[in-house]
Amino acid sequence: MTINARMDAVGIVASDMAKALAFYRALGLQIPADADGQPHVEVTLTGGLRLMFDTEETVRSVNPDWRPVPGAGRIGLAFVLPDAAAVDAAYAELTAAGHHGEMAPFDAFWGQRYAVVNDPDGNGVDLFAPLAS
Repeated sequence: MTINARMDAVGIVASDMAKALAFYRALGLQIPADADGQPHVEVTLTGGLRLMFDTEETVRSVNPDWRPVPGAGRIGLAFVLPDAAAVDAAYAELTAAGHHGEMAPFDAFWGQRYAVVNDPDGNGVDLFAPLAS
């Protein structure tokens, strides 16, 4: 099984956006100060990989059943696929192989075909592609 996807982003669910961003600023990331009050913040790293921060409320707006797991991390990976059909096919292939489908593919309001599959350790892996305009 080989799915043609490219790792595009790492997502962090922040319980306190301002504190999370202050931590990553201290590590040298260039994050504007006015981002502290935003529900979603993205920083493009060297090489094009994105580091994304979402508040708990933002995550629940997409997945109402999401809850933090005590003692677990809050990191997810995001893989971009060539098109919406590839998102559907990747989701079908991964769930058929026994991986947990957290969110079946859907057309998201932000303009992507989007799905989430959990890796064997329960980490969320987002699969997405821009919707045709």
